[in-house]
Amino acid sequence: MKPILVLVMSLALAACGGGPSPEPRAGATLPGVVIAPNFGDRDPHPWQGRAPSSYPVHGTDTSRYQEEVDWVTARANGVNFTFIKATEGVDDADPKFREHWNSARAAGVATGAYHFWYHCAPGRAQAQNFIRRVPRSPGALPPVLDLEWTPFSPTCTRRTPQAELLAEAQAYIDTVARHYGQMPIVYVSPDIFEARELWRLRGVEFWLRSVAGHPSQVYPGTRWTFWQYSGTGRIPGKSGDADLNVFAGSAADWRDWLARRTQ
Repeated sequence: MKPILVLVMSLALAACGGGPSPEPRAGATLPGVVIAPNFGDRDPHPWQGRAPSSYPVHGTDTSRYQEEVDWVTARANGVNFTFIKATEGVDDADPKFREHWNSARAAGVATGAYHFWYHCAPGRAQAQNFIRRVPRSPGALPPVLDLEWTPFSPTCTRRTPQAELLAEAQAYIDTVARHYGQMPIVYVSPDIFEARELWRLRGVEFWLRSVAGHPSQVYPGTRWTFWQYSGTGRIPGKSGDADLNVFAGSAADWRDWLARRTQ
């Protein structure tokens, strides 16, 4: 049974606008309740048009680089969802995945896993790596495929041609979808999205990175579900820089989306 989401009436959304780390809110919060963000930002962008603070449902993404996260505190301060790095390529696994996965779920954070794409390996082999590591857990968010260029990779800086990338990424998506019964979400940055026409991928929702403009400006005409709007956030319970994200709709939309898209 999925919890009914309740929008907290006091939306302290101005906390997303910038400044130093905010004073953390104390205490646990009930799973499923939408909590307004109590975030800061080390290097905030001067938003024009619709700002991230106008969206009620905020969250973060997490990997081994956030070694310790107090998920109860993060949840109480507005982390409604998180996507956690699980795998990369055909054999790499994030050593902090299980710890973050279990702790975030226990704190009432809506939790999903992501795979970081490796441009020098087939899509189906990469999907099998993800499937081996990520459980089919009730209530989990859809799996995510993170598609970026990798210019600093020690083993693969290749820029896959468009037809090959679309075919291999689709093979990954279809393999993962069959296993989890959920079409993956695809995370993209503007350069690879435009250069390889990733809007041609079939059946997916998009999570768009756009730290210097609203997605409607950076990805004109593209429908999106999540927007990563900062990589320099400050979240109580999470040390150092944090990625900040919003869900595209209202709290009611979030409830409906979860009912359709969680496992």
